[in-house]
Amino acid sequence: MLHQTIDAEDLVAKCKDIKHRKHSAKKTVRSSGGVYAARLGQDDIPKYELPTEGMSAKAAYQIIHDDLELDGTPSLNFASFVHTWMPPEGEKLMVENMYKNLADQDEYPATVEVQERCVTILANLWKKPKEYKAIGTATGGSSEAIMLGGLAMKKRWQAARQAAGKDAFHPNIVFGSNAQVALEKFARYFDVEMRLVPVDESTRFCMSPQRAMQYIDENTIGVMVILGSTYTGVFENVQEMSDLLDEYETKTGQNVPIHVDAASGGFVAPFAYPRYKWAFDVHRVQSINTSGHKYGSEATSTL
Repeated sequence: MLHQTIDAEDLVAKCKDIKHRKHSAKKTVRSSGGVYAARLGQDDIPKYELPTEGMSAKAAYQIIHDDLELDGTPSLNFASFVHTWMPPEGEKLMVENMYKNLADQDEYPATVEVQERCVTILANLWKKPKEYKAIGTATGGSSEAIMLGGLAMKKRWQAARQAAGKDAFHPNIVFGSNAQVALEKFARYFDVEMRLVPVDESTRFCMSPQRAMQYIDENTIGVMVILGSTYTGVFENVQEMSDLLDEYETKTGQNVPIHVDAASGGFVAPFAYPRYKWAFDVHRVQSINTSGHKYGSEATSTL
């Protein structure tokens, strides 16, 4: 094990300065079938620019493979809320379809159809009222999904303000200070004032609906409620938040919707707590995001 004061790359560079006796001609070494005995082990290969000469696919694979070996072992990862195994049939489907451009709906209509069916299945699982049609999409993860849910709330708020002839340039959004960083990114990326509701032991370190009401005004585009806090897994009270917003609308006429960040709880609550009201059976819930790789039996980056 190298001492922490030793620069490993500097050590390797110094070793390369020592003249070695090569066992074969340079040309022969480069054509060798072995990876470490060939160019990979004899010549400098730049890290941050294209080399002047190419290399075999086998050597390129070995370099990247060895670098990635320094990562942690997925099966020992208990900290980042992701599955480390999925059924082989799921892996097979991913490999079979990895070359499809999912943005090209005309070329791959069957893929789009499967996605729409998945959206409908989830909407029904989350108790969508029968008179409504589900609208949704697959994303690169819950972070992107939160951006879309927040942006939809902002656009609806702006349209309502403009229709009423009011200022539509100072939106704000309310969520607990325990929120995952993606919620803060939404506020920063889309120019929305972020109003963080303090959490503490008395609120079980999640957002208190009563406290949240202190941060709501006519410029609030919505409230983001977390179903499965990143830190503790606690479900924030969606129904209570909705009831308080009903009272607020009665007094002020301001309609404030809810987005539920169910990245962790979206695949837990319907089965573990089937009678718990948190989804589209709460009328103020306008959108929900969830992650298939968090308790949805799918690999990371699958949603």
